[in-house]
Amino acid sequence: MPPTIPMLTYDPLDPATLADPHPVLAALREATPVFWHEGMRTWVLTRHADCVAVLRDYALFARDRRRMGAEVPELSLSVQSLDPPHQAPVRSLFMTALHAQDLTAIELRARALLAARFGRLTGGGEFDVMAEVAAPLSIAVISDLLGVDEPDHSSFAQVSDAIMRSMDGGLDSSVVEPGRIARQELSALVESWFRTSGRPGLLSHVREHARQGTGAGLDLFVRNTARVMFQGGYSTMVAAIGNAVHTLLHNPHALQQMRDQDLLRTGVDELVRYDGPVQGTSRIATETCEIGGVTVTEGETVTVLFAAANHDPAQFPDPGRLLPGRSPNRHLGYGWGTHACIGTMPAQMALRALVASLLEHPAPLNAAAEPRRRRTATMRAFDVLPAVFRPELGVHR
Repeated sequence: MPPTIPMLTYDPLDPATLADPHPVLAALREATPVFWHEGMRTWVLTRHADCVAVLRDYALFARDRRRMGAEVPELSLSVQSLDPPHQAPVRSLFMTALHAQDLTAIELRARALLAARFGRLTGGGEFDVMAEVAAPLSIAVISDLLGVDEPDHSSFAQVSDAIMRSMDGGLDSSVVEPGRIARQELSALVESWFRTSGRPGLLSHVREHARQGTGAGLDLFVRNTARVMFQGGYSTMVAAIGNAVHTLLHNPHALQQMRDQDLLRTGVDELVRYDGPVQGTSRIATETCEIGGVTVTEGETVTVLFAAANHDPAQFPDPGRLLPGRSPNRHLGYGWGTHACIGTMPAQMALRALVASLLEHPAPLNAAAEPRRRRTATMRAFDVLPAVFRPELGVHR
């Protein structure tokens, strides 16, 4: 008898997968690139080409579940849950407002914040990158971009955490209700900004153009999108910064390469490809079709695994290596197509500020105690990432 081949399984919350998802994702991509996950009740895609095909075809693969007869709570209706053509007006409103902001000035303020924070942390022993760098930088950048006062850090972190964990509702139903309550709390905060905030910024621009008629009839979508942009921008940025720091601590040569401004520009993209924060997204098939040789029935869910696609050797030669000069780099770290993250530019800006600040600081950053990954599937992040600035080592130039 031939030897029994063990069936490959994918448990995104398995400790080994949380530590490094790529061995199991590579094995699945090789053996069953499109497979059914019974626990999540979804088809799972691991190849870059298949993932892009689904993300591009919003007619065949719906993001807006109402198109398939599902009930969607009002709090969940935003630019990220709508499909074209209904999505276009609200997306255009926010993208126009984003391009109207002085992103260079925001990046310079982020670098000043980091310089001051790094200065306070140097010589003080071990610290947690997530609490002392990633969270304060992210909330400062997203508040600066929107033109609002920074909310209380600890209370907002709890709200953001509940919303982020609720994205794993397909794996753990207990996180759904806390997430719904947290969205209500955050919606109330956003509503207060629309009523009272007069500071220049993206929110002021959106509010003014909505008042002029550009956003007529989009009031609910505009407010929900502002909430999604603030919370999603914050949580994704926190995760991306932690992942980037961890990657650079283990690839110091890549950090030094990014002293070259051209490599800094391409390098932050490569950091997101190599270990990005958002691990995947889902769509619903609007009719029976075929993906990668597998028949998907109308109404079935399809999950696109960004993490697997971003390490597909058919698209990225030598995917396990961090190459700051990698170009082209068509990674899916920010999604793809009409549902690509509207906060891509601020996220790239924050990562550039981070890398530049690490290079400018007179003391190099070193890993300290063992880090701990957060037990979440949709968002890949650290709970704790210990590090230390060691002034006695000086700058490596």
